[in-house]
Amino acid sequence: MAGLPSRSTMSLPFSLTAAFRNLSVTTPKRSFSTTLATQKTKTLPDYIPPYPYGPNYVFKQSNSGLYGGTMIQFGNKISKGRNEGKTRRMWKPNVRRKKLHSEALGEDLFIKVTRKALRTIWKSGGLDQYLLDDRPGRVKELGVFGWELRWKVMQTPKIQEQFKQERKRLGLPEPQTFEEFVKQKEAELNAKAEDVTNIGEETKPFYNEKLY
Repeated sequence: MAGLPSRSTMSLPFSLTAAFRNLSVTTPKRSFSTTLATQKTKTLPDYIPPYPYGPNYVFKQSNSGLYGGTMIQFGNKISKGRNEGKTRRMWKPNVRRKKLHSEALGEDLFIKVTRKALRTIWKSGGLDQYLLDDRPGRVKELGVFGWELRWKVMQTPKIQEQFKQERKRLGLPEPQTFEEFVKQKEAELNAKAEDVTNIGEETKPFYNEKLY
């Protein structure tokens, strides 16, 4: 009828509060996070010998470059003004990404290197000489990244020929190949297993004797 309100008009809510009561307001999720990602510990492939000193678990960033043994240093900031006191602070290593040339690999490598390690590389005469130094102190400061890079340099034909000439000059025998090393280890393990089996067979009748 003309004087009566329509059904749609009668079904409208009484107030705005009732209108938005049934609506679910959800907070949109952020597409980014301000929390830094957890750094993973670098692991070496199976074909590379294990690093004798192991990865750095305290300063994991040093496992991805040549840091020369430097780490984050902690100390106090001494205030001499009106508010005298100590404030804890830290000093991060001076890390830069440098292009270093490797004569053995025949290419330029972009490596994260500290200023301390860079000075040592220049003093040693180049990247290859720095990596091939076999002193314990040098091997310890190489880290996992330097140890892997050292292995790659040592496998190049140029360095292998250099090692061959050095062994010939010193009168040393040629080293075993990897296949010969594996066969030798397998033979040693088989011989050890046979010895254990023979000992078990010799002592077996002794335990089977009956005491009367």
